[in-house]
Amino acid sequence: MSTVGLVVGNPKAQSRTLALAEQVAAAAGGAAGLDAADRLTVDLADYGPDLFDWSSLRVKEAHNGICSCSLVVVASPTYKASYTGLLKSFLDRFNTTDLEGVTVVPVMTGAGAHHALAVEVHLRPLLLELGATLPTRGLYVTEGELAEADVAITTWLGAAGPQLRRAAAAPGDPSHATGVD
Repeated sequence: MSTVGLVVGNPKAQSRTLALAEQVAAAAGGAAGLDAADRLTVDLADYGPDLFDWSSLRVKEAHNGICSCSLVVVASPTYKASYTGLLKSFLDRFNTTDLEGVTVVPVMTGAGAHHALAVEVHLRPLLLELGATLPTRGLYVTEGELAEADVAITTWLGAAGPQLRRAAAAPGDPSHATGVD
């Protein structure tokens, strides 16, 4: 059975970033044909000091779970024009091949449009370094758009949907997307 994963780097548990990531995961999973997939949510705010304990079994289980997903949404609020240190602390546990074969959708939220490129300039390269397949542009949603995030997601999905479907194809299929589309 396939799994759709979410990794949320907001320091506040049950954040608006988590709610957005859940919406994106549902939409992206549907577009990729993973409607019936299991769901794994890693809300990093719940992990606190465990993220800095390299012997933490709980964090190792979260890492292993994310590595075994078919599709993962990685979401973070914009902090200092980039993703959070909380997210970076978790992703530091991944080596350069841990996300091979995993389709990843980068998502960021922010106060205004002036940081919209952070998802492409900062988060995307990090995920590529970990071996992830990123067939779509990332999604950036401003705080003002969060109340009607479905509009931003639908607009993004118009272009991203076909790319997600191709990425979800069997790895041996020539239509399987890799790296950057």
